[in-house]
Amino acid sequence: MNVIVSNKNKEVLANLDIDLIKSIDGEFTPEEIAAQFPPNFYFNKMVLDITAVKGYEKINIIQELSLLMDMSKVVLFLNDSTIVNSPTYLSQLVSMGIYNFTKSIDAVKFLIDNPNTYKDVASYHQLNNVSSSPDIKSGDISGDVEDTRLRVIGFKNVTAGAGSSTLVYMLKKQLEKQYATMAVEVNKNDFIYLNDRSLQSTTDLASFVNNNQKVEVILVDLNDFDGEEICTDVIYLIEPGLIKLNKLIRKDNMIFDKLKAKKIVLNRSILNSKDVSDFESESNSKIFFNIPNLDDKKDYQKVLEDFLIELDFKRFKPTTGGKAKNIFNIFK
Repeated sequence: MNVIVSNKNKEVLANLDIDLIKSIDGEFTPEEIAAQFPPNFYFNKMVLDITAVKGYEKINIIQELSLLMDMSKVVLFLNDSTIVNSPTYLSQLVSMGIYNFTKSIDAVKFLIDNPNTYKDVASYHQLNNVSSSPDIKSGDISGDVEDTRLRVIGFKNVTAGAGSSTLVYMLKKQLEKQYATMAVEVNKNDFIYLNDRSLQSTTDLASFVNNNQKVEVILVDLNDFDGEEICTDVIYLIEPGLIKLNKLIRKDNMIFDKLKAKKIVLNRSILNSKDVSDFESESNSKIFFNIPNLDDKKDYQKVLEDFLIELDFKRFKPTTGGKAKNIFNIFK
């Protein structure tokens, strides 16, 4: 059974063909709405006319409501206000975990039965804050002038256990020498074994990113989470051991077609430049970087600094040498 909270759209919402247990009309503060539907009052979904929320034009009012209620159970019926339909307002709704919003009465019933996930509304989410400095303008980033927008870099294991957690940990130690950096894992708690309390875990990456806009870099161990659209960049890790590669190909012989144009990084690699070239030729892929086995107890790794330079972190300066650019008869 569902509930309706309506105001100016009362007549429109009255035509909804849904099972109702309660309906109230009027203009209410967030506290008044929450009081009408306490935790012990069970309902499936609430259809909330946005004009029923007193002061709804101010996004902080909606935020107050989001702190008082489970917004995953709310379908927010928007009006034609330019404020409510602005990209900023809609982005902030998504940041609060309000994924079910629409101006279409036909869509309301659909959302009750088929609620959105973050992926469905990710296009509304504005993750990057551009510096207000007059010297750095959006669309005019070149040379040694660094784009100061938040960078969210995800790491995803392609071969099983390719080392994303440890690599994120080591990169954080390297990056934080030059950048305000955070590291987070999604839907796991493997970071606790690294004994670094600054490493964090989350089940809601979008909210985590939105709540940490003041840092410069967030490194994300994505694990099995399909959150690539939240990241500004994603690194796909392959550990190029013979057994692991054979397992990968047998599991999905089209995997390298799927990785076309993506940043593939060999991790825990024993391959030299010639081996990497052979790997690229046999797999018909391009390797972005080749990272060897590293001592995770060290705070500085020259090869990781080279990797960060390749990722265009300009505060690290290249020295002599460069990355190993470019294995076995496995791609038959």
